This record gives sequence, C-alpha cells and structure tokens, in this order.
Amino acid sequence: MPRPRTVPADHPPFAALPVTHVTLAAKLRVAVHVAGTLSSRRVPVVCIPGYQRNMSDFTEFADYFRRMGRGEWPVVLLDLPGRGRSDDRAKESDYGSLADARDVASVLAALGIGKAVVLGQGHGGQVAMALAANHPLLIAGTVLLDAGPMTDSRGIVRLRNNLAHVEALRGAKPVGAGFRKILGGDYPGLPDDRLDALAARSHFIDKRGRARPLYDRRLIEALASINFDDVLLAQWPLYDALTCAPLMLLRTQLTDQLRRETFDEMVRRRDDAVALTIAGQGSPALFDQHEEIEAVAEFVTRVSRQVLGRAI
Repeated sequence: MPRPRTVPADHPPFAALPVTHVTLAAKLRVAVHVAGTLSSRRVPVVCIPGYQRNMSDFTEFADYFRRMGRGEWPVVLLDLPGRGRSDDRAKESDYGSLADARDVASVLAALGIGKAVVLGQGHGGQVAMALAANHPLLIAGTVLLDAGPMTDSRGIVRLRNNLAHVEALRGAKPVGAGFRKILGGDYPGLPDDRLDALAARSHFIDKRGRARPLYDRRLIEALASINFDDVLLAQWPLYDALTCAPLMLLRTQLTDQLRRETFDEMVRRRDDAVALTIAGQGSPALFDQHEEIEAVAEFVTRVSRQVLGRAI
C-alpha cells in the first residue's frame, strides 16, 4: 500500500464543498457533498467526475443549477475512490469503471436515493453506463458529458504526458506557467486567474514548490501501456444499457476525450436523446454558460416529472 495521499484541509477549491464520508466495504471511505435537499419530491442529480478528477469540477454546475429558479433542487457530488477526499483503493488493479459503479450504487443506497439523474463526465460517464447496466432501476435519466463507449487514446496519452511534465517542474512560478500553457489550449481566452483555479482542482503546490496531485498516482501509472495511435475497444453494449431511461449527450467543442465521429454515432443510435455541443472549451466543461446549464436543468425537470408523475 503506497503512502496515503495528503489533501490540504484548507485547499481553496474544496472550501465551498464540505463533505461527509460514506464508508463502504473494506472500510473504504467515499467523500460526498449534498447540495440542496434530498426528498421524494424531486429526483436528485448525481455528478460523477472524470478519470483523475474530483467533485470540484461541478462546483459551478451545482451552484448555478440551484439558482435557476428551482430552489433547493438536490445535487449530489462525490469523489470516486482514489480521487479528491476519498480514500485510495488498496491495489492498482482494484481501480476500474465496474468497481466505481458498484461504489456509486452503494453511496446512493446509503443516502436513501432510489432513482437519480446521473451526470457523468469522461470516465464518470463510463461509470454511469456500468451503473445502468447493473442497476437500471437506479437510473431515472443519464447525462453523458465528453463520455461514450470509447475513449480517444490521443487524449489519454496527452493527459499522461502533460501530468508527467508539470509534476516534474520545480517552483511555484514554473509550475503555474506550465499549467497555464497546458490548460490554455483547452480554454482559449480564459484569464490566468481562472486557469490557475482550474489547475488547483487537480493539484496543490507543496512547500517545495512542486505540483502534488489530488488523486492516486497509480491511476496515471495504469495508463502507461496506451499509445497515441491505439484504437481502444468500443463498449457499445454498455452504451445500449442506457436505453433504460432518457438520455442527454453533451460534448465540449475542444475535447480530446471523445472523438466527434463517436459522438455522432452515439446520437445516431439514440435519436431520442437531447444532444448539445458546448462551444469554445475543452474538458472538463466549465459550466459557465447559461445555455448548457439551462438545457440540463430542463432535461432534469422533465425526467423528474415523468418519474414522479406530477408537475415540479
């Protein structure tokens, strides 16, 4: 077992996201933040972050969603094991979308949630598909964001190389400049202070001026064998499991996680799905534009109305 990760108690991206911990099998603790009020009157939205990401990627979404005339609509944010403020798994081989889906199902049971709209970004979308395949009755609706049955190998290699580069830098200024250069391509025109805030969602700067990850390094080590030109196996049967409920498909314009042709095929296979491209940014989505949040809110409201059989 590697040395436990340290997460600064006062790390700014987590300041507005107090958590409780749900203890699962083998005493594995998962960090959970509940915004709004869980009740039988509204179907909650459960947000699952990307591969090495954490719940802070949904900070703006949860805040904006609640303020759009819908009062205390319940939004559940969580850190998958090995990310953010959740515990690391005992072994590298324990990581995977199927294990993550089992843990999400256990968290929902602990919270008393019988049905939810699941919003999964990147790897979180693959977890949502696995959840639908194994626990279809939990799924009231699904929102896939830069997620599908096949991840782009080019995005994986880029992620791995960028993280290796920035984590090898020394000194707060070089580290900050490194993150801005990397993130600037995904968010053109975004000012430096916002790029710095994005970098702080995945790393903190330690006392020696090094970028320390807010995730288990073994997650990245597991990607070592993937090459730029690999074609990863498409998991269309998992995608097809989403027929159990309404579906919304989102793709950021500049993402390197989900190829455009894969997204188009997803739309073709589910012509009943709501599909939207978020312009001018990459992954993770910033959720800083009214259009995309309002579209998700309308989808969630419609699904909730269908599940509960009454107006919201």
